[in-house]
Amino acid sequence: MRQAALESLIGTWRRFGLIGPVYEIVGIGETLPAGDQAMRVRVLETNEEVDYRLSNLLDDPTEV
Repeated sequence: MRQAALESLIGTWRRFGLIGPVYEIVGIGETLPAGDQAMRVRVLETNEEVDYRLSNLLDDPTEV
């Protein structure tokens, strides 16, 4: 995914699966060894920031 497309995800909200916690995408993480990209996300419930695989993130539903 191109840099501009990754940057367009920052500030958007998603949910881990159909009923999981809501999170905000806050930044671009590292490129992982298998070639997948990590994104930095902040979990709303805990305010915790973690790296999360882009491929998983794109499977999660958006939250409004």
